[in-house]
Amino acid sequence: MRLKTDILVIGSGIAGLSFALKAAKYAKVLIVTKKDQAESNTNYAQGGIATVTSPDDSYDLHIKDTLECGAGLCHTGAVEQIVKNGPHLIGELIELGVNFSREQGKLDLGREGGHSRKRIVHAKDLTGREIERALLHNIGINKNITVLEHHTAIDLITEHNITGIKSRKNKTCFGAYAYDEINDEIKTIISKLTVICTGGIGQVYLHTTNPAIATGDGIAIGYRSGCRIGNMEFVQFHPTSLYENKVTTGEAQSFLISEALRGAGAVLKTPDGAEFMFKYDSRGSLAPRDIVARAIDSEMKKHGIDFVYLDITALGKNAIKNKFPYIYKKCLSIGIDIAKDMIPVVPAAHYSCGGIVCDLNGRTSLGSLFVLGEASMTGVHGANRLASNSLLEALVFADKAARVCKSEIKSSAALPVGKIPDWDSSGTDNTEEWILISQNKNEIKQIMSNYVGIVRSNLRLHRALRRIKLIKDEIETFYKKTSVNRELLELRNMAQITYMIIRSALMRKESRGLHYSTDYPEQKRSFLKDTIITNETVK
Repeated sequence: MRLKTDILVIGSGIAGLSFALKAAKYAKVLIVTKKDQAESNTNYAQGGIATVTSPDDSYDLHIKDTLECGAGLCHTGAVEQIVKNGPHLIGELIELGVNFSREQGKLDLGREGGHSRKRIVHAKDLTGREIERALLHNIGINKNITVLEHHTAIDLITEHNITGIKSRKNKTCFGAYAYDEINDEIKTIISKLTVICTGGIGQVYLHTTNPAIATGDGIAIGYRSGCRIGNMEFVQFHPTSLYENKVTTGEAQSFLISEALRGAGAVLKTPDGAEFMFKYDSRGSLAPRDIVARAIDSEMKKHGIDFVYLDITALGKNAIKNKFPYIYKKCLSIGIDIAKDMIPVVPAAHYSCGGIVCDLNGRTSLGSLFVLGEASMTGVHGANRLASNSLLEALVFADKAARVCKSEIKSSAALPVGKIPDWDSSGTDNTEEWILISQNKNEIKQIMSNYVGIVRSNLRLHRALRRIKLIKDEIETFYKKTSVNRELLELRNMAQITYMIIRSALMRKESRGLHYSTDYPEQKRSFLKDTIITNETVK
C-alpha cells in the first residue's frame, strides 16, 4: 500500500503529539506508532516538567543548574532556548486541558536532584500520563491528523532507494517504509517532511524504566540513512527503580520510583538503615543522577547486595498518599507500605542523552528530516540530563520545528512519487527460527548490563564490542533473508544501537557525566566536545 502525506511523524510521545497538533494547522499529518498511541516514554514520566514559574527562581538559575549537570558538554544556546520558552508552553498545555497539581490555586512545584529551586510542574506522580491524555484528546478531534497504530518504521526513503533521481550533496528524506503489524504488510509512506520522535533506547539493558517499545528505532534508522549521531555513550541510569527481582519475574520494564520523592525529603540508606549519600556528595540524596547512580552501584558492590533502600516515611502517610498516590498504590500491591516501610531500589537504564544530531529547530543533517524528543541530540543535556528537562526539551523543540516546517513545506520541491519503489521482499521467507530473536535479545541485554553499564573499563568495552559485532552481523544476515516483522525490526535496531553506544564509549577516553571509565577516571579538556559518528565513520 502507498500513502502520501504532507508530514510524516514517527512516534507518539509528547514530542510527536505536540508537534503534530501545531503542524496540523497548515498541513496534513500522518502519525505512525508501534503500539497503541498512548504507549510511550512520556506516558511513564512521573516527575514532571522543569520550568521557571516562581518569583524565587530565574532563567539564569535554571540555565546554571542545567549546565552544571551537563558536565561541560551542554550547548548553551539550546539550554537557553528551552529554559526561556518553558513557561509559555506550560501555559499552552494548561489551555489544552492538562491538569497540573496545585496548592491554594498556584502550581505545586516540586524539586529534584541537581535543581537549586523548586521548579518541577507536575500532575501528582503521573505527569506524563496526564499530558498524553490531553494531547491525545486534541489529536483525536483534529481532522488534519491521522494516526496509524501498530506500525513500525523500517527505514527512511532517500535517494539510494530511488532509481533515476540525481543524488544531492545532502541526501534528502522522502518518507519511510513501515510495517503494518495488524495486516502483515509493508506500506510506502511518501511525505514532504518527516519527523522522528521514537523515544529512547532503554530496552537494550536488562533493567530499564522504559516501556517495551523503547528499542532505539528512530536513531537506528537515522544512522542507516547517514544522519550524524552524537553522544551515544551518555546513557542515564535512574538511581531508583523498584527492585522486584526482574530475573525471576521476566518482566521487561522496571517500575520507576520518581526522583520527586527525594525532592520531598526521601533519603537513600543501606539495609542497616545508614544514610550514605553524603559520603559521595555534599547535596546528599539530592545530588545529580549520575553521582547517585554510581554511589548506589558502589554501595551494592561494597556490601554484596542487590539493592539499597529509599526512606520516605518521615513525610507522613497523608502527604505521601496525596503527593505520590501511584507509587504508594504500586508498592502496596507488592506488600510495601511506603508510609512505614523503606523501598528497595536499584538503578535502571532510563534516558539516552545521545541521538540524532539536530540544530535549534530540530533539523537533521538529512534534508527534509527533523528529529524531536529523546531520539534527538539537541545539545541540551550534555553529558548528563538534569531531571525533568526532557519533557521541556520535547515541548520547546516541537514548537520550534512546527514553526520552521510551516515555511519549509511551502517551498518544498515536488516529490518524486512515481519513482519511489515499493518495498522489495523478494528472496525472503517466513521462518520457524524465532528462538534466534529471543536468544539474541537476551544476549544483547546481558552484555550491555554487564559490560556497558554505570561503570565501564576498556576491557569490558572491548569484550562487549566483539560480542555485539558478531551478534549484529548474524542479525543482519538473518534479516536479509527473512520476512519482516516487528520483533525482527526491533532486534536489528537494538543491535545497531548497542554497537553505537560501545563505539562512542571507546572514543571517549575520560570520565565525564554519565560515562565513567575506571581506566580514565578524570575529566580531560581534550574531550570537552561531542562524540559524533556516522555510518561512514563507524561501520
